[in-house]
Amino acid sequence: MVFFALLIACWATISKLGVWDSTLFPSPFQVVKTFWNGIADRSLLIATGASLRRLLLGYVISLVIGVPLGVLLARQKWADETIGLLVLGLQTLPSVCWLPLALLWFGLSDTAILFVVIMGAWLTITTAIRDGVRNVPPVYLRAARTMGTKPLSLYLEVLLPAALPSLLTGAKLGWSFAWRSLMAGELLFVSIGLGHQMTMGRELGDMSQVITVMGVIIALGLLTDRLIFAPFEDQIRERWGLTAK
Repeated sequence: MVFFALLIACWATISKLGVWDSTLFPSPFQVVKTFWNGIADRSLLIATGASLRRLLLGYVISLVIGVPLGVLLARQKWADETIGLLVLGLQTLPSVCWLPLALLWFGLSDTAILFVVIMGAWLTITTAIRDGVRNVPPVYLRAARTMGTKPLSLYLEVLLPAALPSLLTGAKLGWSFAWRSLMAGELLFVSIGLGHQMTMGRELGDMSQVITVMGVIIALGLLTDRLIFAPFEDQIRERWGLTAK
């Protein structure tokens, strides 16, 4: 808390000194005022809700595609040498590159942005899951087969639990890439959302609105990490005996 208080104090001091014009470098008080105005007229709430709806839907679809495909690539050599190469190649493309294609295919619609989010997230999830499953010690699988574990149980009760740290890493990376893809789509395509709020702030020369939206995105990211990912990480670390006593 002291660190962030000092950070805000430095921000306020620089703004007070007038190093940059207030339209380019607003004070913390201007940003807070813009935030409360956005809450009062519900514009910020509506934009946040629209962005989160797209984000969650695209992220869930990415998980549904990425997790099974990652396991397939890790366990089947023919899939890794064909589909795996395609995944690695597509992953080098920035998510914004998919936007022109999405607009041509789906037009000016939410489906176009959703497509960009999915393409930005599932490739990362697939790669992380593949690497995690491939790094599971083979002795686990041999021991399970020796004890008569059935093929489906081998995946559900041995392989995936052993790869949980990598699964969580893939989920976190997919979440961050989904956010980046969403902002890329909303910044370039006029639609209700946080990206559109940032674009409006830029076009109107209202930097306080831009910083407000950036702050909302950062806050949502921190809340997601602390409330969802961090508890899972703590449980996994405790289960694997990595928690300091």
